[in-house]
Amino acid sequence: MSPEPKVLGPSGAVHTHTVIFLHGRDSSCDEFFDEFFESETSPCGPDAKPHTLLQLFPTVRWVFPGASVLRSARFGGTEMPQWFDMWSVEDPEERPEIQLDGLQHSIDRVLSVIREEEEEEEAAGVPRGRIFLCGISQGFATAVAALFAEGRGGFAGMIGLCSWMPFATRAEEAFGKDYDDDDTSLSSLRHLQTAFTGTANEPTAGVNVDAMRQIPMLITHSLDDDVVPVQNGRRLRDILMMQGFAVKWKEYPDGGHWINEPQGVDEMADFLRRHMDSC
Repeated sequence: MSPEPKVLGPSGAVHTHTVIFLHGRDSSCDEFFDEFFESETSPCGPDAKPHTLLQLFPTVRWVFPGASVLRSARFGGTEMPQWFDMWSVEDPEERPEIQLDGLQHSIDRVLSVIREEEEEEEAAGVPRGRIFLCGISQGFATAVAALFAEGRGGFAGMIGLCSWMPFATRAEEAFGKDYDDDDTSLSSLRHLQTAFTGTANEPTAGVNVDAMRQIPMLITHSLDDDVVPVQNGRRLRDILMMQGFAVKWKEYPDGGHWINEPQGVDEMADFLRRHMDSC
């Protein structure tokens, strides 16, 4: 059973946007929530002090879903919170057969959280176009999988930290053609949708190519990440750009397998501010 999401905000009287942020493997929504809001920007504002994202965006509702506790095949059945079981984060394509069941379950979970936000926000006048879908490490890999599995797009933006593309080789095969050809692009996205939904013998749901491509994305990775190599993040970036996605890529010399501080927090704040204003 999946834990209840950790939810906070908005701290102001008005709710304008929602940020859904998925934690990494062997973490939890509560733990990530606490650590995430400890990260601060460079000194800014009238008080010339560092700020957290929570302080900077009082009209945002922050939603941190939690992964289920699953047995790890690699670690002898040890249980840990993870969006899907996997053999290696260094090489995510090693033993991919152990990933799919958990990933499909988590895709359903993430899409359910999105639907709940849309339903709650409908009354308040905050549609999908004001929802940011974000994640760190395995959390963003899951968010990307959910994006392709659903095929609707339409989010205000996506932020991914130190992550990778699940089933990257299959994605490269699907996207290895000219995305300027609409028929080819639609075929590629449907092929990848099938990879994540496991419905190879069933009709796929509709794919909105334009609404997918129009999602702005910020993807960051630190060169000294000793958990997920930066090459994995670059491959994620390249796969998305192959299909014409609007990706802003940032590499930092340090930061490890976490948020680069303060520059990475500055980048996230700037990205959120810019795309909240454009909604």
